Amino acid sequence: MTTTAIHLLLLTDLVADLPVAVRLQRLVGSLRAHFGCEAVALLKLDGEHLRPVAMAGLASDALGRRFAVADHPRLAAILQRRGVLCFHHDSSLPDPYDGLIAERAGEPLPVHDCMGMALDLEGERWGVITLDALQVGTFNGQAQRDLSELACAIEAAVRVTRLETEIRALRLSGGAMLADAQAPREEHDFVGQSSAIMHLLHELQVVADSELPVLLLGETGVGKELCAHRLHRLSRRAGKPLIHVNCAALPESLAESELFGHVRGAFSGAVSDRPGRFEAAEGGTLFLDEVGELPLSIQAKLLRTLQNGEIQRLGADRPRRVNVRVIAATNRSLREHVRDGSFRADLYHRLSVYPVPIPPLRERGNDVLLLAGGFLELNRARLGLRSLRLSAAAENALCHYRWPGNVRELEHVISRAALKAVIRGADRKDIVTLETDMLDLDALEAPAGANASLPAPAACGAPAAPLLSMHQIVEASQRQAIRQALVLHQDNWAAAARQLGLDASNLHKLARRVGLKNT
Repeated sequence: MTTTAIHLLLLTDLVADLPVAVRLQRLVGSLRAHFGCEAVALLKLDGEHLRPVAMAGLASDALGRRFAVADHPRLAAILQRRGVLCFHHDSSLPDPYDGLIAERAGEPLPVHDCMGMALDLEGERWGVITLDALQVGTFNGQAQRDLSELACAIEAAVRVTRLETEIRALRLSGGAMLADAQAPREEHDFVGQSSAIMHLLHELQVVADSELPVLLLGETGVGKELCAHRLHRLSRRAGKPLIHVNCAALPESLAESELFGHVRGAFSGAVSDRPGRFEAAEGGTLFLDEVGELPLSIQAKLLRTLQNGEIQRLGADRPRRVNVRVIAATNRSLREHVRDGSFRADLYHRLSVYPVPIPPLRERGNDVLLLAGGFLELNRARLGLRSLRLSAAAENALCHYRWPGNVRELEHVISRAALKAVIRGADRKDIVTLETDMLDLDALEAPAGANASLPAPAACGAPAAPLLSMHQIVEASQRQAIRQALVLHQDNWAAAARQLGLDASNLHKLARRVGLKNT
């Protein structure tokens, strides 16, 4: 393919109505074909890290990795340079993709060609494009000139993609997402491309600016705290405090003082006035994690605050006005606690004005490998390893495990396996490959029958060979939509049917057909 031909191809994609991910993936695929190389990666600069946004020819988990610029001298050199930088085939600088080239997965990169170029948008450094070829001499002078000539087209594709993202964000949230679209991600932000996580992020974008109380629902380890941080960051209160309260860790005797504060002399040891968490969150957001653990006595006072916007310090004579948005989270069924009397029904309805169910990891398909990639890179840097990767069998095992502990469990599994590899004598200068036996997934499985009600994990791996039939995929999507509608409308089937655009009787029939109802 000539330089003129690839220019035309890239320009054609610029004017085509393509999803963001597809446009960037076509970009790196076209570059890989033009230069005849093994791998191309497009990485965005987020603070001190480079985050892959599209790649071709690298291991499947590489898209979830975060490359610390300080740890990767080749990437740092490309970032600092203006124009194309080509590394000599016997360069002593470590390659960030060592062991990650798909055609040589797990093997040390032999003597090879590598070049890259920094990308700028509106006068600021946006990120880099990198290319790796196993055949020495691939990136000769002409190839370097070609890449330099393509710089404008590559930056144009990135610019159009960013504009489309910002426009979509503006339409969704009236401007609340614009700042987030441009700002660096937090260190522990969401990683994933599954439809389940995309739907969740869309919901969070829409509700963030509404000022409504939000109840985050999900199993342990799914990322409820990340959701709370994202809601705050996208809201009008982003410049004000976000105060996190772990309700499960509050002793009943101190819970009232912690939340609402106290005055001097209110109890033994109260030697001065002390504001509570509500006052600390003034103008911002209060995140009540594990809200189902609050004692009934505190629930009544919390309800009054949500109703009237007032708090009363322990021992005080007069209430105080507060301007705080409350986001609550629980891994329990608050409806069941309402039925057994351990949670107030009126407080439940106040907190769950907009409930947001967070999908468990087993329903997120290939996100398992993207998340694993992030944890692999984190542990590689932490343990001072040259490269850390998963074997194909280990990837397959991760994809088919049920993950009762969700993302938190995955992080612990990868960290433990990396430590185990070092303990077994792995050389830090070699490429360390984690095998299935190091993951100890069988030992982590729940007792027989404990997970019988859990759905099978979503398939992940090569997209060309799906493990589910189209009928199964459609039924899984229908189940997810029905569950979300029921959670949103607090198990009101008629309201859920209206939201889904179905007749109530047809919704019941559909629920029985997809296995959500027995009768």
